[in-house]
Amino acid sequence: MKRVLVITYYWPPSGGSGVQRWVKFAKYLLGEGWQCVVCTPENPDLIAEDSTLGAEIPPEVEVLRRPIVEPYELYRRLLGRKKGQAVTPISSGSKSFKEKLSLYIRGNFFVPDPRVWWVRPTARFLKKYLREHPVDVIVTTGPPQSMHLIGQRLAKATGIPWIPDFRDPWTKMYYLKHLPLTKCTWRRLERMEQSVIDDASAVLTVTPLVQEFYAAKTRTPVEMITNGFDEEDFADKPVSGVCLKSATTAGQDGSLKSATAAGQDFNVTHTGLFAKDGNPLELWKVLGAMAAEDAEFREKLRLRLAGKTDPEVLQAIAEAGLAQNVVDLGYCVHADAVREQKSATVLILPLRHDPDYRIILPGKLFEYLASRRPMLGIGQVDGAMARVVSDCAAGAVCDWDDAEGMRRFLDKAWEAFKAGGVKPTEGDVSAFTRRATAHSLAALLDKVSRK
Repeated sequence: MKRVLVITYYWPPSGGSGVQRWVKFAKYLLGEGWQCVVCTPENPDLIAEDSTLGAEIPPEVEVLRRPIVEPYELYRRLLGRKKGQAVTPISSGSKSFKEKLSLYIRGNFFVPDPRVWWVRPTARFLKKYLREHPVDVIVTTGPPQSMHLIGQRLAKATGIPWIPDFRDPWTKMYYLKHLPLTKCTWRRLERMEQSVIDDASAVLTVTPLVQEFYAAKTRTPVEMITNGFDEEDFADKPVSGVCLKSATTAGQDGSLKSATAAGQDFNVTHTGLFAKDGNPLELWKVLGAMAAEDAEFREKLRLRLAGKTDPEVLQAIAEAGLAQNVVDLGYCVHADAVREQKSATVLILPLRHDPDYRIILPGKLFEYLASRRPMLGIGQVDGAMARVVSDCAAGAVCDWDDAEGMRRFLDKAWEAFKAGGVKPTEGDVSAFTRRATAHSLAALLDKVSRK
């Protein structure tokens, strides 16, 4: 059995898509002849927790936990926030002096990110560990991008092949322009990124546009393995009752019907983080207009939000006259988020309202595909998400201001719902199963380890 050392900040009990990518790889790589050794912080800053993901980690996976100094606690003290509260978001909009100061410190004093203090002690520990417990390949996954600096040090010291996995791009990441970075800091980030991709044995990305970006910057081979969905997560399972307030039944023709104790509802569902810079204002206006025009639609409509939702999103929904239609479930563990996806009539996936977000493929996209529910994406119609939705015949993607396109999609779904149920999507999504992506990763690991 070959061994791969994976260095990651995010690991259970932390929740979110950044955790799921490597939990699922660790689960399925064993069948491909690779055992994962995971190095992760012992005391990370947890904003979202999902202890259920830990049950998916095979006992053969070795986990090394190392202490980390978290400067975010200093940020919270500066801003007067409680432990566990989110720090200042990196986004546009007005900010207080303290928030501006905290972002300046975060951007220019902690390069490339606030987890950089973990680099030196972890690299030192792992050098000793690898002398006694050799591995065939090292993988670092970011963000945080400081994880790659650990892999870079280890590769230089040991000669072990190393692959940085960019779940998000580094200097191309959309939110960096909202940090008050000095020219010196920006040049330093660019030099770090360039040295990482040049020193690596191979570079791994999750979207085709990011792959193209890095391939143009280096001679190092740049591969792409997207995120995906686990077929086992979408098998029929008992309902836990934590989040699910509706179940799904199928009509004799295979149509999808969302049933609740109060009757059948038209469930417009979003799972995961719903940030204010991804607030689809035109969508709420369209749904508000449909509710005002059609009493039956107003009665049946349910906006099911399974995840942390920004107050500005809820406010915009209320301003559209839809406050009574909201079912705000708050943060859900992964299994319950999947059940919400499966019980939807229509799934919505608004991207962050930022032109640089066109290269991103949200992790939830692939689980949306697996749910077979019609999807309304909102974002760049020429972006990475639009490509996947089109290729998989999974729904439609409209620009943020395309109220007419959103209305056409929703009118069609509503008419199908009244006629007996919305038809499931039928596009080929087999390439995005976690088993398939792990197979592709194993092939890359085999190739790199033989060099």
